[in-house]
Order: sequence, then structure tokens, then C-alpha cells
Amino acid sequence: MTHTYLIRNIRCGGCATTIRRKLGEAGFEVLDVRPEDHAVVVAEAGPERIAAGAAILRALGYPLLDEDSGVGDFARSVVSCAIGRFGPA
Repeated sequence: MTHTYLIRNIRCGGCATTIRRKLGEAGFEVLDVRPEDHAVVVAEAGPERIAAGAAILRALGYPLLDEDSGVGDFARSVVSCAIGRFGPA
């Protein structure tokens, strides 16, 4: 089984790199990150893990589509994107 997060502010491969890395560091098996349709697909691990993944995404500036979003989220996502593009692999 899988779980798909639909998130805001994801734009490119830099965003995808940061998302993959941070979720992976937290023990998630990231199956796919698709900026074109705002999707992050992980191997499902139960409701608590799904909530934890959403919190990680939110902290990076990528809140879920059904959550309120503001300038702070957008700014964090720009930083996360830049780190994914130019930062450590």
C-alpha cells in the first residue's frame, strides 16, 4: 500500500530532492515525488506515520493542499528548493 501527499509550493527537482532526503532521513520509503501534480508518494506506514510525514513536509514549507498556507510557507519552500538544488546531496 502507498500514501500520496498532495502538497503546495512544490515547483521542481530541487524541491523533490529536499523532500526525498528529509523524508528518507525520517525513515520513510519515498516511492515518487512529482512536482507537476504536487504529489509525494510514500510506502504507507499507518496514520501516525502519515501525520508525521505531513508535519515534515509542512516544516519544509510544503503544506498539504487542504491546509492554509501563507507567505512563511512559501518562503520556507524556496529555501528548501535552493538547498535541494545547490546544497548537499
